[in-house]
Amino acid sequence: MITELGHFALILAALVAVAQTVVPLVGAHKGWRSWMALGDPAATLQFILVGFSFAALTYAFVVSDFSLRLVFLNSHSDKPLLYKITGVWGNHEGSMLLWVLTLALFGACASWFGSNLPASLRARVLGVQALVSVAFYAFILLTSNPFLRMQAPPFDGQDLNPLLQDPGLAFHPPFLYLGYVGLSMTFSFAIAALLEGKVDAAWGRWVRPWTLAAWVFLTVGIGLGSWWAYYELGWGGFWFWDPVENASFMPWLLAAALLHSAIVVEKRESLKAWTILLAILAFGFSLLGTFIVRSGVLTSVHAFANDPERGVFILMIFGGFVGGALTLFAARASAMEAKGVFSMVSRESALVANNVLLAVSAFVVFIGTLWPVFAEMVLGRVLSVGAPFFNAAFSPFFVLLSLILPVGAILAWKRGSLKKALTPLWPVAVLAVSLGALAFAMQTGRSALGPVGVALGVWVVGGALTDLWQRTGRQGVTARLGRLTRLPRADWGKVIAHAGMGITVFAVAALMAWEDEDIRVAKVGDRWQVGIHEVELLDVYREEGPNYMATKADMAIYRGGREVGVVHPEKRVYPVAEMPTTEAGIRNGVLRDVYLVIGDPQDAGGWAVRTYIKPFANWIWGGSILMAIGGLISLSDRRLRIAAGAAKRKPAPAGGVPAE
Repeated sequence: MITELGHFALILAALVAVAQTVVPLVGAHKGWRSWMALGDPAATLQFILVGFSFAALTYAFVVSDFSLRLVFLNSHSDKPLLYKITGVWGNHEGSMLLWVLTLALFGACASWFGSNLPASLRARVLGVQALVSVAFYAFILLTSNPFLRMQAPPFDGQDLNPLLQDPGLAFHPPFLYLGYVGLSMTFSFAIAALLEGKVDAAWGRWVRPWTLAAWVFLTVGIGLGSWWAYYELGWGGFWFWDPVENASFMPWLLAAALLHSAIVVEKRESLKAWTILLAILAFGFSLLGTFIVRSGVLTSVHAFANDPERGVFILMIFGGFVGGALTLFAARASAMEAKGVFSMVSRESALVANNVLLAVSAFVVFIGTLWPVFAEMVLGRVLSVGAPFFNAAFSPFFVLLSLILPVGAILAWKRGSLKKALTPLWPVAVLAVSLGALAFAMQTGRSALGPVGVALGVWVVGGALTDLWQRTGRQGVTARLGRLTRLPRADWGKVIAHAGMGITVFAVAALMAWEDEDIRVAKVGDRWQVGIHEVELLDVYREEGPNYMATKADMAIYRGGREVGVVHPEKRVYPVAEMPTTEAGIRNGVLRDVYLVIGDPQDAGGWAVRTYIKPFANWIWGGSILMAIGGLISLSDRRLRIAAGAAKRKPAPAGGVPAE
């Protein structure tokens, strides 16, 4: 009964979304306030209905209701409760229900926290957001209904994909969806502004919190996915340029560009057209990612579905929204006339360079991801584009971005001085080059990637700290330290996020340049050297888990002849799903990880064993955490959160300048 109520609530939510689309948009066009006001209760009601629908599906998974086809295909009675719950979104149909729940949540948040928006703009934002929801309600109800019953309920289910039965991947999809779908709000704001025919500084301030929230969620989601791939897949890597990884990375890059571009709109009323275009493209790439994951066009360990018919439906949604938005964008070009002017040497110019590099990086990833499809369809050739292409084509743009970032953050608005901006950065530059040279001198037989990563990381982190110090004025040290505590949260958030990016850049380069690897057949009692560590295979035995059988090893790690830890890598087999997984044994450290994998038994005796020394691996996710924390601190700044400054900015007196 609860399942049927959930299905009925989903249909009602779709009908409410239709009303939320039509009535507020017509009201905004006609200037009818009563019609515009309908958007607020409709957004709340839609969220309540789809929330109930999602709760009903979750209940079916928790109680193992195998009469529901989706539960039968993606759950099992022996599965731990956590993975019964995460099984709700560990499949195509359930994940799409999570998608529309997130869409409804953001629409409701726009209603709850958008009281400072002009009534017509809020009505249009809610209407456009509901229109996106209508498209996905249609997709779910017509092609991906999660509430289908089975005529003859089986005794037990087929279990969830074992790769998804992990805490890291349990929470990875919800965060990614909050990021993906969060960009629908920036899209809604962009379309609403085009319909209003008005893009100004206030709009730039209003759109920034939504962009920042989506970017933070995407950062956390991508970081969780990278961490999961590192310890779960047993390949010893953190990023594989997998098509589905790229599908989340492209919107992240464009969201970062949009975030910086919106600052220029707010501060200088420039880059209006570019910012609107980025808002459209960022959400467009989110839809493209949905298409990649669910169409079967590209294969991936992360893919949810392999159904071309569903892929065509998503492609129609993509074409309708992106094509329609670009058409409206072209028709409303006159509404995006830039007012502010700036010189070549200014913070605006640095932000333009930042935007160009991020956007080009995203399109490089886009080309590499879809080129195999294009080559097969048009050229009739089967090609594979892997990590070597992405590393060679993508890295130069991020190196340039890292070089520009500290200088651009210090440059003055409108007209700056390169000499004044570089003067406080000279100590940082000297330190960066010195540490890079030291790293180069200490390594032997390695590439220059590691030293370059050291120099860039120090440059970005040191530049961020210098920017923060420069904001304290020119008083004495004591006064400047006191001033640090009174700086706006947005300033602290920016510095922390930039420092996090610098740490991540350094860690990625260091791991790729200085990793040690050893692959061998080892017998119990064997001991071997890898880098500065020794590893000994102590024992291999069988162990039974709640819903799997495991081959487990005890492996001791030594350094300088002294035991520093014992790890327990596993090779699991899930009988129901008939699928093996690898659980690496990792001794985490501040400076390096020792990463051990037990493989299959060998005919001549012994076991296949892989050993990796991963320098600064944890710094990658530490940098990601810092970036997310920086975004959250900025989001907590009251001026940014409620756009008070933009909403209450008063007109300037004749001949004067706008009040800040």
